[in-house]
Amino acid sequence: MTDEDSEDNKSNMLRKLNEFMPGSAEVSKLNILIHGPIGSGKSSFVDSVKTALQGHNTTSALADSAAGKSHSFTLKLKIHRVKKDGTFYPFVFTDIMGLEPDESKGVQTEDMIKILHGHIKDGYTFNPVRSIADYDPKYLSNPSLKDKVHCLVSVLPGDKLSLIPEEVIKRMRDVRKKASDLEIPQVVIMTMVDKVCPLVKNLSKIYTSRKVKEKMEECCHRLGVPMNCILPVLNYHEQITNDLNMDLLILMAMTNIIQFANDYVEDQVYAE
Repeated sequence: MTDEDSEDNKSNMLRKLNEFMPGSAEVSKLNILIHGPIGSGKSSFVDSVKTALQGHNTTSALADSAAGKSHSFTLKLKIHRVKKDGTFYPFVFTDIMGLEPDESKGVQTEDMIKILHGHIKDGYTFNPVRSIADYDPKYLSNPSLKDKVHCLVSVLPGDKLSLIPEEVIKRMRDVRKKASDLEIPQVVIMTMVDKVCPLVKNLSKIYTSRKVKEKMEECCHRLGVPMNCILPVLNYHEQITNDLNMDLLILMAMTNIIQFANDYVEDQVYAE
């Protein structure tokens, strides 16, 4: 693919995302829940989406770049919107604490399931020893379709995939199972692909890399997500200007996420 073809693809995806509106009047914005282990690149992915859509660096998700961090930087449930020409795109990201092997040191699995149902409001501070109470001011008793999660996004670091404790993977699978029971679509964002394979320094080779494919297969095996729902990306980290191939991967991922989420909303409205 030539640079001109890549630019055309990027322009087409940007145009479609800029023109997108949810397919139901009941839902003004799609809710995308981001979860994954500590250091997987959850907040960096949110910032990278903003960078790709807005055309300049952004750090509003406050990703922590400290080496060897052992605790989550995100302590509250935080809703991130993406600016668009004086308004906002019709989708939001819900960012939560990174998952730890010991549930008493991070977000409770029960809280993640309550988020799926739409029970927990923006700004809730997670309690590592107990789930949110139904009398908490940040608890929504009767959520409607617009409050629920419309797509679950699991973020996993490709280079450290084998090192993620089985306890963390089990918790992610438990949340995935509940999402499946609720018919909520799910994708995996596989980050750090440049550290998986030296060839991927040239991101146009990402889908021809044997090592990247092996890591995608490992994601598929460990988390139980189909291969076509595993989306490799490289988050913005050191770059100070937009990179065409990085933008392409991020925009392809967002195009899939938005389509899955919108299909879910339309199916739920039709089912009613």
